[in-house]
Amino acid sequence: MILPIVAYGHPILKKVAVDITPDYPGLKELIDNMWETMYADDGIGLAAPQVNHSIRIFVIDASHLEEKAPKTGAPLKNVFINAHIIEEEGELWPFSEGCLSIPDIHEDVMRKPRIRIQYVDENFVAHDEWHEGVFARVIQHEYDHTDGMLFVDRLSPLRKIMLKRKLNDLSIGKVKTKYKMIFPAKK
Repeated sequence: MILPIVAYGHPILKKVAVDITPDYPGLKELIDNMWETMYADDGIGLAAPQVNHSIRIFVIDASHLEEKAPKTGAPLKNVFINAHIIEEEGELWPFSEGCLSIPDIHEDVMRKPRIRIQYVDENFVAHDEWHEGVFARVIQHEYDHTDGMLFVDRLSPLRKIMLKRKLNDLSIGKVKTKYKMIFPAKK
């Protein structure tokens, strides 16, 4: 089932999500729905808070970025549950990011190029991995959602001021998307 995407300004996007256990109700169905939603909305990643669940799960399929991602042996399509970034390394580098929760806005975001992340997969098998480059960036973006952050939170104060009107319009539903959204301030 395709789930509605929570729009910028919704309080769930600012909450720190919680870890879950294997007996979380409807977990397999939620993960399946997240994959379906992400693909239907042309995303490369989707975090549970974006579909109104404040739990530490995100899915990523960056396999089409394989040429840009260093070979680490880890799959570029993966489910991350209870993920925690342990280390970040390297010089900050800019890259244009967008988000299903913030449609029609793309901005350069500074992030470190190499991360170490610990998580469990959908079978609750533990992983401790290093990722770098574009795939690390996608992980960091989705991971931020589970920490109550959005990519616009990482922008300079001046850039945030310049985007304020667009973001306010988005929160009240003044945006056209091909996917269903939940708007926090829609009247």
